[in-house]
Amino acid sequence: MSQSQPETLKAMPTARSAILDRIKARGAATLQELADELEHTREAVRQQVRILMDQGWLVRERLPSEGRGRPEHRYTLSEAGDHLFPKHYDRMSLALVDTLAEELGEEGLKRMLAALTDRQVDEWRDRLAGRPLPERLKQLQGIYYEDDPWTEVDRDERGWVLVERNCPFLNLAQRRPKLCSVTVSTLSRLLGVEVRREARFQDGDRRCVFRVLADRPLPEGFRFAFEDEAEPTG
Repeated sequence: MSQSQPETLKAMPTARSAILDRIKARGAATLQELADELEHTREAVRQQVRILMDQGWLVRERLPSEGRGRPEHRYTLSEAGDHLFPKHYDRMSLALVDTLAEELGEEGLKRMLAALTDRQVDEWRDRLAGRPLPERLKQLQGIYYEDDPWTEVDRDERGWVLVERNCPFLNLAQRRPKLCSVTVSTLSRLLGVEVRREARFQDGDRRCVFRVLADRPLPEGFRFAFEDEAEPTG
């Protein structure tokens, strides 16, 4: 089995991973086709396929009936099952960002990231309208995805922080940290005050800590800034 395959697939029993491999290669397969190719009994394959369906990795579709016998089915990977196999989204995203930076230059890249920030702010603005800062911050625990269990809100003697322990874009962020400025600027605009990162995955901290500077309101018209700029500018 390829060492680049996700841990979930590598950790599966060999019989199940072999079934997924064959269906991935064929596109779809019946129980009999799987049994013949894997040299297992049909019943043994049926048991493993049932488990894979229960886990959400496979779906089945009924084939047109050719008689009065039991209807035949064929099995395909579900969307989740397909994602068990290697993907290279980071590589494509990195190439896209680098190409845009080369074509547009630093200012062009900044305009693009500002537009991305605008989209995120628009997505959240109505949900946060009228809420006090602590409630807005609590809602923003889900800035990457809903019910995020690895992001939490905390408060210390200096005020509020948002602590992110799992970055869903870590590989890309490690290589192009300027992209993280989108999150910082989005948080700043939605909270109405300056936000700065005090800890970073890129620095080996194993988390990102976003400090909310409640006594530093954003300048009027602020839209986006790179983190390494001295002060946010519109």
